[in-house]
Amino acid sequence: MLENVRDDFPLLARTVRNGRPLVYLDSAATAQKPQAVLDAEFGFYREHYAAVARGAHLLAEEATAAYEDARADVAEFVGAAPEEIVWTSGATAALNLVANGMAAASAGLGGDASSPFALGPGDEIVVTQAEHHANLIPWQQLATRTGATLRWIPVDPDGALVLHDLPTYITEAARVVAFTHASNVTGLVTDVEPIVRRAREVGALTVLDGCQSVPHLPVDVAQLGVDFMAFSGHKMLGPSAIGALWGRKELLDALPPSVYGGGAIATVTMEETTWLEAPMRFEPGSPPVAQAVGMAAAARYLTGLGMDAVAAHERRIAHVLRSGVAELPGVRLIGPVGDPAQDDVLGLASVAVEGVHPHDVGQVLDDRGIAARVGHHCAQPLHRRLGLAGSTRASTHVYSTEDDALAFVEALASVRSFFGVTA
Repeated sequence: MLENVRDDFPLLARTVRNGRPLVYLDSAATAQKPQAVLDAEFGFYREHYAAVARGAHLLAEEATAAYEDARADVAEFVGAAPEEIVWTSGATAALNLVANGMAAASAGLGGDASSPFALGPGDEIVVTQAEHHANLIPWQQLATRTGATLRWIPVDPDGALVLHDLPTYITEAARVVAFTHASNVTGLVTDVEPIVRRAREVGALTVLDGCQSVPHLPVDVAQLGVDFMAFSGHKMLGPSAIGALWGRKELLDALPPSVYGGGAIATVTMEETTWLEAPMRFEPGSPPVAQAVGMAAAARYLTGLGMDAVAAHERRIAHVLRSGVAELPGVRLIGPVGDPAQDDVLGLASVAVEGVHPHDVGQVLDDRGIAARVGHHCAQPLHRRLGLAGSTRASTHVYSTEDDALAFVEALASVRSFFGVTA
């Protein structure tokens, strides 16, 4: 159990509507920040701020060191080498970086080294029906731009990926397989190994969306065996507008950049430009130095807690949350309704209340001081597969408590009667 963690998060002490204490259950959308992260980012601005990698003065040296030290800390957090971490503005940008790099390779940019990334008619891109839009739309667009075919692994009626017949979906024509490590709707954690094994059998690259797994579970990219992984800072207790792409070094060095500018180049003439090695080739312009420092502080904070302890804590809260919801009449828990303490479910519960729109559910919760998510959670195809237009989602993090979960269940129990729904 994580004791007294809540005291590290200043915002959680505030009150909200009608003076009620805040019950924050929207962590799958964005997480609150511990004081250690706030101090790290502000401290950098206060004492070390300067442009990195270009100046010869002391502040520039300190800022550059802080930037690269942050890269090393975040790399260590996911079991990577520093040169395999590319700073981005978030996970969406990281996923687009890979997809747009493949589009550039397909257009003949990048030379022979980029040929493994080139796609054309007859090639296939594979995603899943459970994807967040950020890991679906870039691949839709890549298929459109290259003439490749987009295919997807379906989900069953509970929202779980159908993995028993992968050769049906990942065929010999597959060139890239992009999939989520954990669903932001069902909370289900993907069994990565069979997908990676099948992708390797056909020579396809694998791209993992780690947005929901990296903040909540022990993640080691070497053990996962994927080729690329995207994750964000703000979901793992860090600042907004910062994220990272992890990639195998040899692949990053071969992938053409798709955003251009200073800081990413080796040489420039009026006729042509050559690129630095990764990760610098993907980081043109003024980088998010303070945000990187803050993200590294978040990684150190989580490491100090221990990711095994974090995962165990959230499973305990998930048990209270999901088992309580499952007992409510007229409320559908999205996803399997088995043992809610199982290891392959995150600490979240998405629900549909019979006869009540998710936005109305959210208003009842908000009146009670409960911050939850309503809508389709940027996963319209998954909701459509489950016969829903949207849902209400409660999601936890290290600072969440059993009382938070019980407050959500209690408030949810009153929603149907509040709106006069009796059927």
